[in-house]
Amino acid sequence: MWLLGPAMVAGVAYLDPGNVASNMTAGAAFGYLLVWVVVLGNVMAWLIQYLSAKLGIVTGESLPQVLGRRIRRPWARRAYWLQAELVAMATDVAEVIGGAVALHLLFGIPLLWGGAITGVVSMGLLLVQTRRGARAFETVLIGLLVIIAVGFSFGLFFAPPSPDGVVGGLVPRFEGTESVLLAASILGATIMPHAIYAHSALARDRFAPPSPTAAEGLERARGISTPRLLRATRWDVTIALAVAGTVNLAILLLAAANLAGVDGTDSLEGAYAALRDGLGPLVATLFAVGLLASGLASTSVGAYAGAEIMHGLLHARVPLVVRRLVTLVPALVILALGVDPTLALVLSQVVLSFGIPFALVPLVVLTARSTVLGAYRNRVATTVAGVVASVFLITLNVVLLWLVLTGG
Repeated sequence: MWLLGPAMVAGVAYLDPGNVASNMTAGAAFGYLLVWVVVLGNVMAWLIQYLSAKLGIVTGESLPQVLGRRIRRPWARRAYWLQAELVAMATDVAEVIGGAVALHLLFGIPLLWGGAITGVVSMGLLLVQTRRGARAFETVLIGLLVIIAVGFSFGLFFAPPSPDGVVGGLVPRFEGTESVLLAASILGATIMPHAIYAHSALARDRFAPPSPTAAEGLERARGISTPRLLRATRWDVTIALAVAGTVNLAILLLAAANLAGVDGTDSLEGAYAALRDGLGPLVATLFAVGLLASGLASTSVGAYAGAEIMHGLLHARVPLVVRRLVTLVPALVILALGVDPTLALVLSQVVLSFGIPFALVPLVVLTARSTVLGAYRNRVATTVAGVVASVFLITLNVVLLWLVLTGG
């Protein structure tokens, strides 16, 4: 069991407020229609997260570190860092706003102050990682993951979904442009660049000593074989994404069974009000608690990923807490300006769409090369699956961008 953990932390990124908003809206607007999208996204996420973790385990370096060495021209490396940095900051904005909305729903705290509180608490979580190490950080975030799972799934015990509806939702299909937009939003909120960057670093921090970089040297330093670590990682990723996928599906099913056709459910506040009126204050309160845990946990992972991006690509190490302060500012500015929180979440997903090719394509290419992973490079079938998933995800993200920017 001590080999498990990094994927659970990376899996938190799959349960951030952007996911909640996308899945709630999809269920309320189209019922069970897009169940297949959640399932498909989870299957692709398994492969992508495993490849990320494998890169970190075999090389002893994160994806940003590997790219930082291989991108020779300083201007190209800085340009790559800039897009990755913007994506990480957009992710952080969504997560801080989600926490602020949850505090407003639970305690009536103004959004600006809620954002500040979310930022301060997330700094405390990052201090755990800095001072107590990777295992302690994992333990805290797994605890928050349990709260997220209970908060978002509890309502299904009061109002279970239709079995026929769930089975019917597994058949791939769309109903108009809006359903395509929501499908792209679900996938865009599910497979995010910062989760790819973070997982390679989490696996490195847990298993790879800081000095040797050859796989054989790492095995000697760790006292455990790389094949055994990779087997454990496959289980780690499977468990983490089974949890994340089940919770994401529960959110969509909760909305499909109870909020279909209800006005105002296209926002987190509206969904909370509809749950309160339809299923009672307990279910609504647990939903808000889950949203708060989601914001706190995912913003900590986002800050961790952002620090790793800067360290790997610019060879500059910024303390996690300092970085947390810097990236908190954009979210607080948005809240202070009175921008609609749901609109800010949607726009953050658009920014994420720009970054997905820059993380996915290098990951698939690097893990397929023997010069990078040696004997642990991808098999041909794995590379083909990675290419297919990448093309599909990039295409859908382009569709999302086009639909949002054209108002289609």
